[in-house]
Amino acid sequence: MNAVSRRAIFLEECDIGPLWVRRYDLVTPQITAPEITATVLFSDHQTAAMVAVVPTAELPNAGISTPAPAPAPLEAIPRVQGTHLKDQESAWEDGSLLPPEEEVSPWALVPTLIQPGTLKLSADAQTVLADIANMDIRQLKEAVTNCTRCGLCQGRQHTVFGVGDERAKWLFIGEGPGAAEDQEGEPFVGPAGKLLDNMLMAIGIRRGDNVYIANVVKCRPTDSEGKDRSPSAEEVAACLPYLQRQIAQIKPTVLVALGKTAALSLLALEPTTLVSSLRGRIHRYDGLPLIVTYHPAYLLRKPADKAKVWSDLCLAKTCYASTIA
Repeated sequence: MNAVSRRAIFLEECDIGPLWVRRYDLVTPQITAPEITATVLFSDHQTAAMVAVVPTAELPNAGISTPAPAPAPLEAIPRVQGTHLKDQESAWEDGSLLPPEEEVSPWALVPTLIQPGTLKLSADAQTVLADIANMDIRQLKEAVTNCTRCGLCQGRQHTVFGVGDERAKWLFIGEGPGAAEDQEGEPFVGPAGKLLDNMLMAIGIRRGDNVYIANVVKCRPTDSEGKDRSPSAEEVAACLPYLQRQIAQIKPTVLVALGKTAALSLLALEPTTLVSSLRGRIHRYDGLPLIVTYHPAYLLRKPADKAKVWSDLCLAKTCYASTIA
């Protein structure tokens, strides 16, 4: 049995189905500096042969979008009152905030993100941010555990710092904890987490082995009825310094932003920016390559877009390969 057959059987057993990896086979990129091209083969029962090519990226410069502002200094993140959008779609697993008959993009509405340097901070806030900027991982975990920088601390069971190899070359970043994550204190442990694990295995990596998984916010955001929701601007602003310090301490080779909240927070983009407009190219966060794709929870509701995420993962794999060539 060849490697392709083994992978197909494995993915079928993982309940990923034909809309996930069956439609693509990963071709290991041949890295010849300075040009790197990732080609992904596409096929299904209706089409004899179609080819979808991941955009060519001449690393490290060509094909790369305008770099996002570097995260330093951390005092750029203010604490202000965020606003919630009543009918906004969340990145969470149950999708209960949307009426079932509506066809609304899960990324159509999000809280307004706070842009660096827009507001002045109190002396106390500046001191806290300066402290965070100098913490090691152990100190950072303790600070998150005891954090009261926003109202999410009042309803949490556990903070969810992150999980994996703290010297990992791959860093995957989601939005925030859901109910299962809040209970267990680990990111991506529900159905979306199972799908994420399958996604990682499909490109030859796995949770905890050269992989770290984190979220933008470390506590579970809930609405007045106790249901999951997306974090507000204030909550993102309060937690982002922790994530920035995590990235600085882990020193990954490749970042993968899972969903809109993670992408806009890391790239400091306007809230109207769509995930679809950020896919298929290499962005930069503080000099590190950043790939944007859809959140696994979104894929549970929109399985047809799994093929797009596979293309994004192939691009991330190509980007990673270029750094170790």
